[in-house]
Amino acid sequence: MKRARFTEEQIIGVLREHEAGAKTADLARRHGVSEATLYNWKAKYGGMDVTEAKRLRQLEDENAKLKKLLAEQMLDAAALRELLAKKW
Repeated sequence: MKRARFTEEQIIGVLREHEAGAKTADLARRHGVSEATLYNWKAKYGGMDVTEAKRLRQLEDENAKLKKLLAEQMLDAAALRELLAKKW
């Protein structure tokens, strides 16, 4: 996965500029991103504080770890079922 160039704090700062009345095209050019990226950021981080964004990141990371653990457990269970089926 590609590493993000902007932190949550920076993204929220850009969105605050947009809320203050800056034009989307100007913001995109100034920060070196596309207008579509700004709209995606607005959809994800719109109306958030920095602390909320950090909490969101933590929850996403925790969710990814739990999904990985679940997938590993399901693989182990499937392998055990396959071994038991062969022995009988």
